[in-house]
Amino acid sequence: MVEPEDAMKWRGLRPDASTFDFRQGDEVVRFARAHQMKVRGHCLVWDHDNPDWLTKNQVTTRHLSRVLHEHITRVMKHYKNQVFAWDVINEALDENGNVRDSIWYNQPGIGFSRRGTAYIEQVFRWAHKADPHALLFYNEAEGEGMNHKSDAIYAMVKDFKHRGVPIDGVGLQMHVPTLEAGIASIPADVSANIARLTALGVQVHITELDVSLPVETNGSARASDLARQAEVYRGIVRACLNNSGCTAIQTWGFTDKYSWIGSHSRGSRGHALPFDRAYQPKAAYHAMWQELAAGRSPRIDH
Repeated sequence: MVEPEDAMKWRGLRPDASTFDFRQGDEVVRFARAHQMKVRGHCLVWDHDNPDWLTKNQVTTRHLSRVLHEHITRVMKHYKNQVFAWDVINEALDENGNVRDSIWYNQPGIGFSRRGTAYIEQVFRWAHKADPHALLFYNEAEGEGMNHKSDAIYAMVKDFKHRGVPIDGVGLQMHVPTLEAGIASIPADVSANIARLTALGVQVHITELDVSLPVETNGSARASDLARQAEVYRGIVRACLNNSGCTAIQTWGFTDKYSWIGSHSRGSRGHALPFDRAYQPKAAYHAMWQELAAGRSPRIDH
């Protein structure tokens, strides 16, 4: 399975209000076909990585709604039968589980301001109409374990399923910021959260897994940290394999050479992925593979 980090986001697809540029996304699809891989689409709606023509001009709610509906429809129809699952909306909730202020919700929003998850529901309905066969996911960060945000995700999905809103899954990003955070919450909290979500009748994908480490002054990571990192990766894979409703595990990139962690942390953290900067497998890779080999059914591609 392969997923573009940026090529299918608004900034990459929409150079101006009247143009769709699918070249980068199409290249991802061509690569996937050449290597017998599935493609996850990421992402149709987010409050980041939007083009200036959209965010820096004053727009009315009616116009914004029309623009978003058109975007979802055009993009999903272009990739119909090529993208099997979409992160329909990304990171719409804040750390307390409240709907996040955004251009799509209330600045000015698409017509559902101050109505909670109603705009999220509308986006899923538009997406399902555009491609009824694609799996539709809500994707979120920092809601992997048991906390206010994951409680809010659970409540939203439960409500959507009860009312027939077309949602097929939840993406748990799984950016593990510290070893302590990973070891403390895995596998118990993550397993419990996966279990309650899948009990609602949706799939769970681990969508953006990485486990960042502190960087030494010479740019390396401590051997002890790499060993502990491997156990965090092992625990995440185990948490997924323990529930048949967890159907995919994806790392956010695969080699430390191109990970976002270094630039995001201004060089203080890194070494977050299963392969090092020279494309060599690390202890994390071997831990994942061992866990998959011992599990019910391997479900990971690199």
